[in-house]
Amino acid sequence: MKRLYLPAIVAVTSLIANTAPSFAHSTLEVQEASLGAGYKAVQRMPHGCGTEATHTVRVQIPEGFYNVKPMPKAGWKLETVTGPYEKTYMNHGTEVTEGVKEIVWSEGNLPNEWYDEFVFRGTFADTLEPGLFYFPSIQECANGEEAWIDTTGSEDAEMPAPSLELVEGEHHSH
Repeated sequence: MKRLYLPAIVAVTSLIANTAPSFAHSTLEVQEASLGAGYKAVQRMPHGCGTEATHTVRVQIPEGFYNVKPMPKAGWKLETVTGPYEKTYMNHGTEVTEGVKEIVWSEGNLPNEWYDEFVFRGTFADTLEPGLFYFPSIQECANGEEAWIDTTGSEDAEMPAPSLELVEGEHHSH
């Protein structure tokens, strides 16, 4: 009877071992979105820098994700850096030529032992290509940072940028 359970134990242990590292990375809660559609990004921060608390989170907004609105967080200062887009996007019949390029939550305190989420929304341009889309991000702590900026798509990346899969879909803006 013990032999019947051994393969199950090995399988579960292997599953846990292979998925555990992904919990240590900054990731997006919903990892698929449609071209031309609105998207609510919930970026998960699972830890600080080593043993230090996170006090600032910076998220770069790549070209093709526009009409961005971050959600304020109690106890954190919220700022956006704006600038011109490379292309013009249509938002409810209005041309949009500039917008949020970076979101900064600062002056907060997320202890290493705790977990939190940082939320923003926007719209994916219908002119983007299907595939991986990245939101490079940096966690800042008192004596260092965690730079989640690797956009190579490599499974071996130590600091992969939070990403999602863009797919063909209904073209709407909400």
